[in-house]
Amino acid sequence: MKNLTTYRVIYGDTDQMGVAYYANYLRWFEMGRTELLRQIGLPYSSIEEKGFFFPVIEASCRYLKPARFDDEIAIETTLAALSRVTLEFSYRISRKHDGQLLAEGAPRHACVDREGKVAKISTALENPLKAALTR
Repeated sequence: MKNLTTYRVIYGDTDQMGVAYYANYLRWFEMGRTELLRQIGLPYSSIEEKGFFFPVIEASCRYLKPARFDDEIAIETTLAALSRVTLEFSYRISRKHDGQLLAEGAPRHACVDREGKVAKISTALENPLKAALTR
């Protein structure tokens, strides 16, 4: 399953060179991930109500072209891998008007409980996640 989220780059997202600051791409990944989870019926609030959290344990981002102020970007998000205690999402960020690929990344998340200890992904979370898994 794939989710497509759009976002318009605001002035505050850019640096002195007029391009989107590199760390904002990780925020945009989070936007995509949040919307994908919502799409499959697992908004973050419901995950947390069940006592689970998905902190980032590793993040990679490959920057190809800059996003600039007022660009409308498309954030394509897929769930790429799922294990008993980790999830990996895949992202592609492109400029909407010309389809130019700007960046791609693949952060990994652990599943932890309220105390921050690694926890097995519960069946209530695992079933919708498996259904969304890109094969």
